[in-house]
Amino acid sequence: MSLISHTSAGCCKCGRKADITVYRSINTADDPQLKEKVKDGSIFVWQCPDCGQANLVKYETLYHDPDAKLMIWLTPAGDLPESEMKAVTNHAKAMGDYTLRRVCDVSSLMEKILIFEAGLDDVVVEMCKYVTRVEMAAKAGEDKATQILNLPMHFYRKGVQDDTEYITLSFPDNGKMVGCNIGFNVYEDCLGILQRNPSIKAEEGFAKVDGAWLTSLLG
Repeated sequence: MSLISHTSAGCCKCGRKADITVYRSINTADDPQLKEKVKDGSIFVWQCPDCGQANLVKYETLYHDPDAKLMIWLTPAGDLPESEMKAVTNHAKAMGDYTLRRVCDVSSLMEKILIFEAGLDDVVVEMCKYVTRVEMAAKAGEDKATQILNLPMHFYRKGVQDDTEYITLSFPDNGKMVGCNIGFNVYEDCLGILQRNPSIKAEEGFAKVDGAWLTSLLG
C-alpha cells in the first residue's frame, strides 16, 4: 500500500507557500497509475496555484513493484539509518528474490525503472555507458577526453530496427539532451566482461549502482 503525507513547499518563482502531497512509499500493485507518474517524473512536480510555475519537490520515497520484485529507495539527502535499511532489506528477502537499489535523484529512479522494465541488468548497462564513454573520448581527442569520460549518461530505451536490437543512451550536449544508439552486441560483450570478473557486482541490500560505483571498482 502506498503511503501518502503532506508538507509545505515554496514556489521557486513567486515564493507562494502551498500544501503538497508527497508519497513516502509507492506500491505499483496497489496503485498502478503511480508507476507512469514516476516514470515521467510528474509525481515529483507541483504547480503553483498563483503563478503556474512547475516546481520539482525532492523527498525520500520507497518505490515498490511487487510484480517485478523490485524496490528502489530514493534518498535525496544521502544515506539512511543502517537499522532502517536493514529492516526493509530483511522484509524484502522474506518476500522472495528481490532486486534492491538506492538512488539519490529523481532521474536515476526513472532510469532504473526503465532499465528493469526493459529486462536488462543495471550493472551491465553501467558497463555499457563506461565503454561508450571510453570510445567517444578516444575519438574526440586528448583535449576533450576527460570531459567525455565524466559525461553523465542515462539509459533511455531498448529498441529494434531492421531486426537489429539496440540501446539508446542519452546525455547532455550544448544545453540539450541527445541520444546515442549502441548495438545490443555491446550489451552482450559487457555482460561477458562482468561474467569474467565476478568481483564487479552489486552489494547486498539496497545497492547504489551508478557510474561512480563502477569506476571505483575498475580502479
